[in-house]
Amino acid sequence: MRVAMIGTGYVGLVSGACFADFGHVVTCVDKDTSKIDRLKQGEIPIYEPGLDDLVAQNVEAGRLSFTTEAKDAIADADAVFIAVGTPSRRGDGHADLSYVYAAAKEIAELMDGFTVVVTKSTVPVGTGDEVEEIIRQANPDADFAVVSNPEFLREGAAIKDFKIPDRVVVGTDSERAREVMRELYRPLFLNETPILFTSRRTSELIKYAANAFLAVKITFINEMADLCEAVGANVQEVSRGIGLDGRIGRKFLNAGPGYGGSCFPKDTLALTKTANEHNCPVRIVDTVVEVNAARKRAMADKIIKAMGGDVKGKTVGVLGLAFKQNTDDMRDAPSLDIVPALIEAGATVRAYDPEAMHEARKLMSGIDYAENAYDAINGADAMVIITEWDQFRALDFGRVKENLKSNIVVDLRNIYSPEDMKKRGFDYYSVGRSGR
Repeated sequence: MRVAMIGTGYVGLVSGACFADFGHVVTCVDKDTSKIDRLKQGEIPIYEPGLDDLVAQNVEAGRLSFTTEAKDAIADADAVFIAVGTPSRRGDGHADLSYVYAAAKEIAELMDGFTVVVTKSTVPVGTGDEVEEIIRQANPDADFAVVSNPEFLREGAAIKDFKIPDRVVVGTDSERAREVMRELYRPLFLNETPILFTSRRTSELIKYAANAFLAVKITFINEMADLCEAVGANVQEVSRGIGLDGRIGRKFLNAGPGYGGSCFPKDTLALTKTANEHNCPVRIVDTVVEVNAARKRAMADKIIKAMGGDVKGKTVGVLGLAFKQNTDDMRDAPSLDIVPALIEAGATVRAYDPEAMHEARKLMSGIDYAENAYDAINGADAMVIITEWDQFRALDFGRVKENLKSNIVVDLRNIYSPEDMKKRGFDYYSVGRSGR
């Protein structure tokens, strides 16, 4: 089948490359000329493991191409995916749908023959209805169906999530559209992937509900971590103890500095706004948003306390800036709250991240950026782990001791054992484990 992907951000680029790998002919469209030029030259604008090879293979096979000209891509397409950004709108926290609406209008003017218009972007309930109305007004004679097909991609594991998903959700009442979507996802039938067909509004809400529930799990275990520290328990053992319950599950029960990234912060906020508009407040999610914001700020206080309550004139070596490992995404990363708070308290921050420093430079000033982990902690008064990159899990602690001015290690991801770190002679502080 022929697919047009409007938007070459994280979702659009990964989805386009994976559909091409399924055997479909995909054209990715973006108005950003520099981004399209880079893609044509084989440069991937985001860091996602395996994506560069996947794109290269499908470009070479003639199944994947990139353009700034939407006309031919949309006119020839069986399905046009809207995969543009829906950031939180400044001032009120609602999802900004201006890019979605603009894409819908452009599609309406260029489509030819029956076309399935698919919202892949995360959008509030009812957006599909609005997209349909925009297309209908712009092109009254158009033959089309608007479908909701939310993405459930984890940054750092997106290709696997697309090709071996837990489920695929498709929201439409059109049987013709269902047939097109079945054909697009036909390779997944071989793996017996559950494909859930729902109404459009149900599909839109599934995406927000899923992200909100995962954010609740993260925030719950973070609050349990605080309680563990207060009563002398171990949050990792608590997490394992409750995670073995099949009703709860093990995933998203790792205590840390709070959630960030492109989805959870904006989606939880958008869900609360939608709920309040319909006089159905989701109080649990409201609280999660508040607690998560407070947690990020509290992590800076934890570091300062570990360093004796005063960091003026001291140097903090920070390992990891991205919101999680295997991505260069800095959106709502805990480091964006922690690092500025340390600087404001008088500390000098020297930081290293394997992939995110180019993005971090755009968002934070006053940081000394290091060439590697050991450079970041050289002469520092404390080493702080904010992001759980694999390369930080196997540090040479003899070298760490040589580089650090003191033996203070603050591990906000609990990647090391307190007992082991104590044996090595470190003054070790973790999250939700008794003693530190």
